[in-house]
Amino acid sequence: VGNSQVLKCPFRGNMTMLRWTITPKAGGLCALVYRVDKNETHRTTCSDNINLTFRAGKPPALEIRQVGIAQEGNYTCEVAASTEGNFHRRYHLTVVAPPRLSLSCDEQGSPVCEAAAGKPQAQLSWVPEGSSTAEEKCHDNGTVTVLSKFTACNTNVTNVTTCMVSHPAGNWSQTIAC
Repeated sequence: VGNSQVLKCPFRGNMTMLRWTITPKAGGLCALVYRVDKNETHRTTCSDNINLTFRAGKPPALEIRQVGIAQEGNYTCEVAASTEGNFHRRYHLTVVAPPRLSLSCDEQGSPVCEAAAGKPQAQLSWVPEGSSTAEEKCHDNGTVTVLSKFTACNTNVTNVTTCMVSHPAGNWSQTIAC
């Protein structure tokens, strides 16, 4: 989420037309068509952050600026070439969203750790180890919030606890004294 992604569509020969068809997991179909003979690009229902890019000496590419969860899905490139035939390339774009981490104390003085809106869901653990309960809430956009409450099994354990979050986008920790 938030990064840019460039998808390339390699081909041989002279291109006459380039078509990108985007089928997102949620939302409607998007198409971008570039016609060489008219030097025109036509687009249908594509978000403004998706564009064709043209760089000297390189084939046109599809650039997605500030990727969001809505851009997850299938991307298919079709090139019509005059002498070498037609070329296809298909991508499946998976979007990883880092969770927002928060750590607080509840009314009973127990630490509560929340990893909000991660995709995929985050894994939570505690230092020192103790018993914990976890709840997951799935959101309509495919993200998941994980809420974990720590309970020390031993009353001699220090009141300082650390919540550790493991996620494909990174690992984080926060410490609190309740």
